[in-house]
Amino acid sequence: MFIKSKKLNAYIAFKPIKMITLTSKEKLRLRSRYGDWALVTGATSGIGYEIACLLAEAGFNLVICSRQSNRLQSAANKFTDTFHIEVKVVAADLSRHEDVSILLNDIRDVKIGLIVLSAGYGTSGLFTNSSIHEELNMLHLNCNAVLQITHHFANQFAHDKRGGIILLSSMVAFQGVPYSANYSASKAYVQSLAEAIHVELKPLGVDVLAAAPGPVRSGFGHRANMQMNMYLLPAQVGIPILKALGRKSTVLPGLLTKILVYSLMTVPRWAKIRIMKLVMGGMTKHQRS
Repeated sequence: MFIKSKKLNAYIAFKPIKMITLTSKEKLRLRSRYGDWALVTGATSGIGYEIACLLAEAGFNLVICSRQSNRLQSAANKFTDTFHIEVKVVAADLSRHEDVSILLNDIRDVKIGLIVLSAGYGTSGLFTNSSIHEELNMLHLNCNAVLQITHHFANQFAHDKRGGIILLSSMVAFQGVPYSANYSASKAYVQSLAEAIHVELKPLGVDVLAAAPGPVRSGFGHRANMQMNMYLLPAQVGIPILKALGRKSTVLPGLLTKILVYSLMTVPRWAKIRIMKLVMGGMTKHQRS
């Protein structure tokens, strides 16, 4: 999908709460397993906002983080008014190392038991036409910030013998993707990291999940300058992600994601790359015409 207006983007970010909900049993499982507080980055739009809504509905108090301070406060007001929980807001640009440190310092006294690292963005088009500043900035947000925050809480959770970590991967993480080379590479890093620490931390009572959705209707397509003809809604991926935490190492949320990933499962890697070239080429054709 291609976002065409600020009005539509605002609608996506703050849709009415709540169309699809977790079962009472699932809410109880999450709360009993991960405690009272959750951190969600990228919490003002898309998947981050959807998961924050679900966690708030389940009774979690929230730390929400975004670089957009006005939207943060609007989201916090909605959560407190609707679900009567505590919400702490941290306005930070996590592509900046110093802002990651600010976030971790600001919440050092909050007993976080679950983190959802949803902040991220993508770029698209020919690699040689890209801005190296933009590509490095994306890498800092999608990889460096994820590493820094995950390492901090992995140590804390391992010490406590409990905790949950959800890292936002993508269906593009499983092979190279022409016309989205650096973004898919950044998600391959996230996917690999999550798979490895899932095994390392499981014996210590810590659950790690890589969530690898297909295209989702959010502000992502606009910022990446991509035109998506097929997409999932955030409401279609939030519940499958939370239900998979503690049960799987990777989840492919939504029927569209499963169709796209499973249809390529038996295809050799070199062929997957060529197929993804055709798919991404269609989404970015307007950039090269």
